[in-house]
Order: sequence, then C-alpha cells, then structure tokens
Amino acid sequence: MKILQKIKAISIFIQFVITVTIVIICMKLFKKNIWKIRRTWAKMQVWFIGYDLEIEGTPDKDAQMLILNHQSLLDIILLEATSQKDIAWVAKKEIADMKFFGQIITLPEMISINREDKKSLLKLFADSKKRIDEGRVIAIFPEGTRGDGKKLAPFKAGTKLIASKLKLKVQPIVVVNTKNVLDSQDFVAKSGKVKLIYLDSFYVKENKNWFEDIQVNMQATLDNELKKGIDTN
Repeated sequence: MKILQKIKAISIFIQFVITVTIVIICMKLFKKNIWKIRRTWAKMQVWFIGYDLEIEGTPDKDAQMLILNHQSLLDIILLEATSQKDIAWVAKKEIADMKFFGQIITLPEMISINREDKKSLLKLFADSKKRIDEGRVIAIFPEGTRGDGKKLAPFKAGTKLIASKLKLKVQPIVVVNTKNVLDSQDFVAKSGKVKLIYLDSFYVKENKNWFEDIQVNMQATLDNELKKGIDTN
C-alpha cells in the first residue's frame, strides 16, 4: 500500500511540473487573467489528486487577512480553488528565487519574505498594505513551516505585525487532514476527505490579545476534529 501511495505522489509531482509550467506560460501571456488561471488550475487538482472537500463555517468576503495552519501543499490548492477573492500569499523568498518556477510567486505578485533579514519585515508590511489597497486578501501560515497536522507550531511575529499595524479584519481557517491526503514531505499521497473550517472573523483592534487567542482557538478546533475523526477513504 505504501508503494502505491509513493507512486501516486510521484505521478502528482510530475503533473505539478507539467501543469505549473503551463500556468506560468499562460500567466505571462494573459496577464489580465492571472487570478482566473490560478483558480482554474487549483480546481483541476481535485481530479488529479483525488480528494473530497468539506467546508464548515462561512468565508467572510470582507476579511483582509486569512490565517491558516499549514501541513501540506494541498492547503494552498484548496484555498486557491475556493476563495472568492484574489489571494496574495506570503511565501518564502527561496521559492520566488527559484529559476523559472519562482515565477509562480512573482508573476501574480505574491509577497515574498526573507526570514534571515530583519529588514524584510518592513517590506512585508509595505507589500501587504499595497495588496490590500488593490483589493486582494492576504493569506499567511503563521507557523512559518509545515506541521504534522496535529499540533500547531508557535506563530511567528510577522503575522501579528501586519494585522495589528494595518488594523485588519482577520479570519482564521483550520485545515484538516491535508497531510494525510498529500504528504509533500514524506512524499506519499492517497485519496480522502479534507476539510476547511472557517472560524469567526474579527477586527484585531477589538481584542489586544487576539494573536494569543487565535492560536488557542485554532488548536482547540483542530483537536476536536481529530477527536471526532475524519473519513480518509
């Protein structure tokens, strides 16, 4: 069974290389339709990867920042496929610096950050404000890395900086079971159900302890889902 899951992961990776190449070319040719191109690609992945998506809660169309736990590349795909607004992802600079494939970050004007440079926080703030002024929504993984799908890592300060300084309306999203369906670290994949849980949105100015509270609430929500269990077949 593990071998079959490895084979499926390899086939998905090959598909990513081919289809992302096509997406980059299309974005270069049709710059006015970059969001539509990304969204179409993300929607296609339901057939390539083979997952069932359940959405709980209501996405807030007025939210300016989406905060998600991170466990798989699938997290990004799910939000790209379902969001009603053009997402500006906060990503590692290393991705943007990749030859050719880094254009998946630069062409749609995502926000790249160099974690080794403290001055990058100023750029993060400026870029985030610009994207919001353009009508986009910021999406960020406050853990800064992929987790095991069970325990959230401590949140990084950059998330708090952007939201507090810009006085944003934030909506937390809890992602469930994506690592089990597509483990992009151990490189295994299988069909199954994944879930996006939209928690209540809020303005950060209304709660000075929002940053601490949000991690507690997201972890509690994830714990509850794991306790209930999710159909992975």
